[in-house]
Amino acid sequence: MNALIFPGQGSQAVGMGLELYNRFDLVKKIFQQADERLGYSISNIIFNGPEDKLQLTKITQPSILTVSYSIFKVLKQEFGFNFKNFKYFAGHSLGEYSALVCSEALNFEDAIYLLHERGKAMQEAVPLGEGSMLAVLGLDINEVKELLVILKEKTGVCEIANDNSNGQVILSGNKKNIDLIQKNLKEKKIKSISLKVSAPFHCSLMKPAAKSMEKKINLTKLNNTSYQIVSNVTAKPENNSDVIKKLLIDQIFSTVRWRESIIKMNDLGVNNFIELGPGKVLTSMVKRTLKDVNTFSINSIADMENMENEFKK
Repeated sequence: MNALIFPGQGSQAVGMGLELYNRFDLVKKIFQQADERLGYSISNIIFNGPEDKLQLTKITQPSILTVSYSIFKVLKQEFGFNFKNFKYFAGHSLGEYSALVCSEALNFEDAIYLLHERGKAMQEAVPLGEGSMLAVLGLDINEVKELLVILKEKTGVCEIANDNSNGQVILSGNKKNIDLIQKNLKEKKIKSISLKVSAPFHCSLMKPAAKSMEKKINLTKLNNTSYQIVSNVTAKPENNSDVIKKLLIDQIFSTVRWRESIIKMNDLGVNNFIELGPGKVLTSMVKRTLKDVNTFSINSIADMENMENEFKK
């Protein structure tokens, strides 16, 4: 069984999608739709940078959606891929919007607008410099939870933002608490990496952003879809539009349960994971979590041409 997976923030790069844009008119149309809906040329930023502008959350999020959706449409319309053979769609954080658009549950232009507003709300939820995120490497999620006990008596926030894969857990919260846990990890000789992010995503500090987005998400039309959308919040398949809307709101301040989502799909029979979007981040996460599964990362014409024949049926 097959699943499509869509990347989130961190996979962006200046120039992503340009090869497809230059080759296919349908991609030009998608980028034009994005520009018109946002009221500025996000296409120009994606293709030409500068990089620091592309890294702005309110620009990064709709940019990655635009590229992921373009890849999906080229596969479907130019290469004749039949996605009826794909039962599960899942996306990492903002990638869940890509999954919803490609499953025809959400209109592309609505998703572009929501992600721009979502990125802006997440950026504004915490003053610049007051939040931080940290990747903890080599520990499983239960070991990280045990480490967080040392902060129980402290004020502020330090929470698990992403359970990405075996051996990669991301923490998010107030900078002083993240710094404290990083110091503790160093003393224990546990590797950690500070992330270059503009805000502490997917923790309770993002609740103001969720509140800001609640009305906008609820007012957006969401269709029921024949595909199963695996939620970041529950790590379970969902296809009820009302449930998905609630989960999109909660997702902003909740842990991204990506490792569990991958395991759940595998338990349900998925053995082929196909990543559509810039980079190969999710493919790497799947490989670290599951053995004996096939992974494919598609972000170029060569990738599309090299896909196994079974995915073209």
